[in-house]
Amino acid sequence: MRMPRLTAFVTATAVFVSALAAQAAEEVHVLNWKGYGADEPWAVANFEKATGFKVVNDFFNSEQEMLTKLRTNPGLYDVVMINAAFNDQAMAGKLIQSIDVSKLSNYADIAKDKAGSPMLNHDGKVYGVPWVWGLTAVAINEKSFDKPPTSIAEMWDPAHKGRVIIRDDAVEAVQFGAIASGQNINDIKDMEAVKAKLTSLMPQIKTFWSSENDWNQMVASNQIDIGTYWSGSADRAKTHFKLPVSLVIPQEGAVAWLDAFSIPVGSKNVAGAEAFINYMIDPKFYVEWVTKVGAPVSANTKAVEALPEDAFNRKVMGNPEVAKRIQFQAPITDEQREKYLALWQELKVNVK
Repeated sequence: MRMPRLTAFVTATAVFVSALAAQAAEEVHVLNWKGYGADEPWAVANFEKATGFKVVNDFFNSEQEMLTKLRTNPGLYDVVMINAAFNDQAMAGKLIQSIDVSKLSNYADIAKDKAGSPMLNHDGKVYGVPWVWGLTAVAINEKSFDKPPTSIAEMWDPAHKGRVIIRDDAVEAVQFGAIASGQNINDIKDMEAVKAKLTSLMPQIKTFWSSENDWNQMVASNQIDIGTYWSGSADRAKTHFKLPVSLVIPQEGAVAWLDAFSIPVGSKNVAGAEAFINYMIDPKFYVEWVTKVGAPVSANTKAVEALPEDAFNRKVMGNPEVAKRIQFQAPITDEQREKYLALWQELKVNVK
């Protein structure tokens, strides 16, 4: 018996749609920082081989861009990397969902203070899996120093005029100014002191950086002496790119951050997202990442313990004396963010 044309068309369409859905279910869409471990070609290849899922990366250059992409593309992403200080904002906006950490075999080895962070846990549910943590500290061009400086004040030394670099990020800049003026980054009492400190730094500035590539190119061409930099990026610059870069954790302190993975609301492949997150917190991946490229500090205690005893992320970043000097970023309000942005834009006008 011949099938009526309409019925045949509907059936064929249903089969086609089902096939597309099955294909999509095998993809894990990740919203990510570019060049930051989770998108390393060898890591993606290893994950895909081990799990059968295919990774599709999309990238952002700031937390605000990341939040915008989540808002404007509901259901597109399965995994998103979020600075823990922005996790509350994502959750309040109903952009991320709770995670069943019982599905993550490596979660049990996450450091208790990181796993229990109030920024990642709400009402007994987990909204972010700690991945790595690090610092926004000071990095130097080794060619410009006989010995590494110990104070943040080095950036204001007239000897470095026109050879200082700072990240173009309002929140980070204001928090850096808070440390330079002896204040708590999460409880700034004297914004005028911060403004004065940053204002006096502007004549020193060569340019502002937004990506690792910006910073690395400036030091490779010997255009800078010193600047703010991420600890993991400084490690990569030295280990992977063989640049004359050293990280300095000033006696005044440094800004610390915690990056985590979350699952967006509307994820079409939660199982794939769980597999991806579990792979990224696996000690085997982390050690390979540190060895091949350079990385921040894993939130997984077994991963850190697997490093050589003299490794920077174990010996220096694990030093209790260093721990006393760092301040982890906490969430800030929209009002605070707007105030910081207005100040930062005002200051940048004076940099030629």
